[in-house]
Amino acid sequence: MDIGLVGLGKMGGNMRERLRRAGHTVVGYDRNQDVSDATSLADMVEQLPSPKVVWVMVPAGDATRATVAELAELLGEGDVVVDGGNSRWTDDLEHAEQLAKLGIGFVDCGVSGGVWGLENGYALMYGGEQEHVEKVQPFFDALKPEGEFGSVHAGSVGAGHFSKMVHNGIEYAIMQSYAEGWELLQKVPMVDNVTEVFRSWREGTVIRSWLLDLLVAALDEQPGLEGIRGYAEDSGEGRWTVEAGIEHAVATPAITAALYARFVSRQDDSPAMKAVAAMRNQFGGHAMQTAAPKGGDADSDGGGMPDQTGSARQAGSGDDVEPAES
Repeated sequence: MDIGLVGLGKMGGNMRERLRRAGHTVVGYDRNQDVSDATSLADMVEQLPSPKVVWVMVPAGDATRATVAELAELLGEGDVVVDGGNSRWTDDLEHAEQLAKLGIGFVDCGVSGGVWGLENGYALMYGGEQEHVEKVQPFFDALKPEGEFGSVHAGSVGAGHFSKMVHNGIEYAIMQSYAEGWELLQKVPMVDNVTEVFRSWREGTVIRSWLLDLLVAALDEQPGLEGIRGYAEDSGEGRWTVEAGIEHAVATPAITAALYARFVSRQDDSPAMKAVAAMRNQFGGHAMQTAAPKGGDADSDGGGMPDQTGSARQAGSGDDVEPAES
């Protein structure tokens, strides 16, 4: 069968190869003509027999919207567009309505598998009307992992990306738990080999997972994760998961905390923690750490801090009343 594939980056390029290995004809289009099979979207569509299936793998947001809008002008009744990027599910509803007016079907598909997908297959979560899904099913079957699981028709339009959004939110929380555990094990002197502790968890424990395997692989390369800055971006899907939880009154404390931890990672010196340190000093005389003066060392005891009367109160000197908060 024939399919058009728009976007031939790391995932798109590997998906093209996996589809071809399964015997499908793939006409890929990318702005990078070195990897493209077509000179334009129009050229790609022209090469496909009808009914046409076009799979879009470009960045979410404006790039996807522009691509869908252009395909709406190039495709015809009975054709199907698949959005396999990380689009927000609300965009899917708009795209489905836009294309339906022209008799073009729309299927949204959350894709997980990253750079390992070419060999291992891609986990697929898709949403759309059954008649449209059936036209894409042979390609889903070629892309999914071997075996019973790894592919699901999650529901109507939007269900695929909504499911992938929740998947990514869960991923945030799992990664954060492993990371916090690693830091704690690194901190205590009696644990001699943190990497081997994590490696031992890969068999027989209830917390074994592919993410744990990947963390062990990273620790094998750099046992102390030397040279890696403690900074983590978020793709947007963690935020969308938290927002969906708020909208539907579903508490997501673990996912929310993991998302907020990424925000904190981007601060060299947290302004909020400065305020917390100042308040702790005010009510309990708790020591504060100050920045090092030019040519000198930081005052680990905190130095002096003026109280409300303007007199200096030595940080860490304590008050008459035991502090009630910390």
